[in-house]
Amino acid sequence: MRESITVPPACTPPPAAYPAEAATRARGGGRHDVELSDRWISLGGSVNGGYLLACCLRALAAELPHPDVLVASACFLRPGVPGPAVVDTEVVRAGRRTSTGTATLRGGGRELLRVQATFADHAAAGGPTLVRNGPPRLPDPGACADPLAGLDLPGVTIAERVAVRMPEPAGFWRGRPGGVTRGEFWLRPTEGEALDSIAAALLVDAAAPVVLDAGVAGSSTLELTVHVRRRPAPGWLACRARTDYLIDGFHEEDFEIWDSTGALVAQARQLAVVPA
Repeated sequence: MRESITVPPACTPPPAAYPAEAATRARGGGRHDVELSDRWISLGGSVNGGYLLACCLRALAAELPHPDVLVASACFLRPGVPGPAVVDTEVVRAGRRTSTGTATLRGGGRELLRVQATFADHAAAGGPTLVRNGPPRLPDPGACADPLAGLDLPGVTIAERVAVRMPEPAGFWRGRPGGVTRGEFWLRPTEGEALDSIAAALLVDAAAPVVLDAGVAGSSTLELTVHVRRRPAPGWLACRARTDYLIDGFHEEDFEIWDSTGALVAQARQLAVVPA
């Protein structure tokens, strides 16, 4: 009698970690190659800073024993441009609960970014918890407006990678800044890629800065610190951004991300400079 053989159905491969363009290739000795993509160009024409940070964190994730970024601090030295780049990493400490490393991103023969980050395992986290705030109360994303609808933004390719929905777009989106340097809105990737802790670290810098409603022409990040609290659940992310102080051309921006379960995913503060 012939033995019957059951062939299992083909498995669907898991989606690539977001963003796929931040994937690095290890050379050995802590050095990684990465191709800085032209799909992450921001307002102003340079490569988005959150994407540059994600490239460094992907390289560090390959060197450190813990899977999730817990906190990262990045100093931005020069604007990024598309093309080949190198990330040099160093493992500073590998402990039981956390591990820490540094990364330097170089492109075009110049140093672009320095990062120090501590990684952990969010799936294994436990301990006392106190949450004294909640996610933004937003209408359903389908009832919100796309601030980019009808705008001509040639070359701003980050708009193809990140979707934003707002209950009421700020005035600067229509050329009429109203001085409201706070906002609450939805945000998510446009192509359905899997979100992890590194994606959360990118997305705190993926929206247009709310300081633009003060009538300034742009904003460039000098330093960014992000705390990632958990891996994001699938779905739209509720975001809260605010700038309270623009002094001598320098401003802060505080940013929060809450996932579809109502859990806090990430918090960030950055210091940035507006054009003179």
